[in-house]
Amino acid sequence: MSRKMIVAGNWKMNLSRREAVELASAVAAAGVPAGVEVAVFPTFPWLVPVHEALGDSDVQLGAQDSYIEPAGAFTGEVSPVALAELCSAVLAGHSERRHVIGESDELVGKKVEAIQQAGMTAYLCVGETLEERQAGRAQEVVERQLASGLAGVDAGMLHLLVVAYEPVWAIGTGVAASAEDAQEMCAAVRQWLAARYGEPGGQVRVLYGGSVSPANVEELFACPDVDGGLVGGASLDAGSFGTLVEAAGRLAAV
Repeated sequence: MSRKMIVAGNWKMNLSRREAVELASAVAAAGVPAGVEVAVFPTFPWLVPVHEALGDSDVQLGAQDSYIEPAGAFTGEVSPVALAELCSAVLAGHSERRHVIGESDELVGKKVEAIQQAGMTAYLCVGETLEERQAGRAQEVVERQLASGLAGVDAGMLHLLVVAYEPVWAIGTGVAASAEDAQEMCAAVRQWLAARYGEPGGQVRVLYGGSVSPANVEELFACPDVDGGLVGGASLDAGSFGTLVEAAGRLAAV
């Protein structure tokens, strides 16, 4: 596989400081296989201690969100410029931000642009609800989110982009998309990127997220257009997360 696989752990609003440091230390100690990138996304208060726990390991540190401005009177928000002192990546448009917090497609696009302008990789999350899938609108919804999310991104910034397909109905439910469903949508995302940006667009890494676990990782990661996973629950346990990383390493070595 020419595209380097990624296994990224989104810890969401979980873990105490001690637990976060212990988990980060374990992930760092496990190492990163050749041909794979590993990243963790802790809650904001633990970015500094997790950064220290990762030390000089190859595990990347990311943030779960960012504001659209580099500085200013925006109480409670976090500047991408400030995050860039610690982080190499930031999530944008996770379904919980869209559907729980109420972020619009347009706001997500501004966040992607701000993250990249700060020199970090934007992980643009896209995905349909169960109702949208049942109505036959899944690809339409994902393509709309891609168009808005990447409105300010030109081909010269694709090296700072990862797309994560996360069907809303599979996130935190224990019900993962089938390998066929994941492959179909990740391939559609790649085709959309190639149509917009040409050959470089087709080389953007596309991840699957939504109840990825040691039980289904081999099947999901073996899909030709799935370049790894953005992992929720399984990333909170060092053993489970390590199993996912090892699976990615085996596939990367083929």
